[in-house]
Amino acid sequence: MTPRLDTLQAALADALGARMTALVRDRGEIAITVAAADYFAVAETLRDDPALKFEQLVDLCGVDYSSYKNRPWEGARYCAVVQLLSLTHNWRLRIKVFAPDDALPVLPSLTPLWSSANWFEREAFDLLGIVFEGHADLRRILTDYGFIGHPLRKDFPVSGHVEMRYDAEQRRVVYQPVSIEPREIVPRVVREEDYGGLH
Repeated sequence: MTPRLDTLQAALADALGARMTALVRDRGEIAITVAAADYFAVAETLRDDPALKFEQLVDLCGVDYSSYKNRPWEGARYCAVVQLLSLTHNWRLRIKVFAPDDALPVLPSLTPLWSSANWFEREAFDLLGIVFEGHADLRRILTDYGFIGHPLRKDFPVSGHVEMRYDAEQRRVVYQPVSIEPREIVPRVVREEDYGGLH
């Protein structure tokens, strides 16, 4: 597996150069980090360069780094993580890009490059509040129409802000403040670096 990763790493270095702010090889995969300003251009290069040829966007998700491994995180809070696949070369790549503004996280949309990014970006917008500039239909996809907030943000209350129930007198669903007391029911577990002997 190492010669294939060596080939991919060399192709990435040739095509992207200084536009990669980090490159990590771990567990037989390569992950690169790019700046938000270079994100769209890098993605386009990864798709169109014959030496790379990443034809498919397999997954895109948002991450809230406000705390990482139970420690405060230094740097931008919100990140989009993209998984790409090259059928031509039979290799995979992970791209990480951090939104520069924590108050309003904005990143370019990859839907003009890969149509599969559409629903993934809507999910990251809905659950984490990352705005994908240039997305043709950026609206909530998993939460209710009137939902307030973004439930995968680490500062979102576990029980939410409101609850809904059916009111027989009004013959409709009504929203009301949450009536249950917040409590911690799942312990936070952070595994050691070499957990399971994977290193």
